[in-house]
Amino acid sequence: MLWLRVTCNIRFKVIDQRSKAEHPVVVMAKHQSTWETMFLQYYMAPISTILKKELMRIPFFGWGLATLKPIAIDRSNRMQALKDVKSKGIERLREGVSVLIFPEGTRMPLGKVGTYYKSGPDIACGAGVPVVPVAHNAAECWPHKHYLKYPGTITVIIGEAINTEGRDRKSLTEEVKIWTEQQIAALPLARDDGIYSPLQKDKPDAS
Repeated sequence: MLWLRVTCNIRFKVIDQRSKAEHPVVVMAKHQSTWETMFLQYYMAPISTILKKELMRIPFFGWGLATLKPIAIDRSNRMQALKDVKSKGIERLREGVSVLIFPEGTRMPLGKVGTYYKSGPDIACGAGVPVVPVAHNAAECWPHKHYLKYPGTITVIIGEAINTEGRDRKSLTEEVKIWTEQQIAALPLARDDGIYSPLQKDKPDAS
């Protein structure tokens, strides 16, 4: 992350609410940009990221990803992808490696909320490990589908681990969604210039 500090003046602040750093876990993070993918692989290591297999074909970048033992899925075959996510996710967890999943399945523009899918809790319940939610405002400095990067301080909040024993997937997913979106709504502006996004100067009212 040092190169981002030097080249783009993008800093970060971590608020880690965990009483203890349990491992392995299923990390369920908001997906806004490329930044959090890189950061969480560094901060929560060892961790295996669930990602689309097309990324593995990118020269140099994809080769680098391969060394991190990601769980690459084919999104064109949804049923097989779901099976692979669960089986390979549980396999990684039993090896002592945490799993990073983006519950909305794709990057979301600032202020947008997608459908939170149950794959994360499904893996966690299957392996008997906790779920750790993560909220952040990375897209304010690194906007979705936008070339420019903006100086500022990204805030990352790592929530308390959620015990999955005896829990159903639906309620776990909803708990993660509510916590994540509430945390994001309450975060301070990230950019040094005080602007929320290239298309919207002010942050929407959290209410």
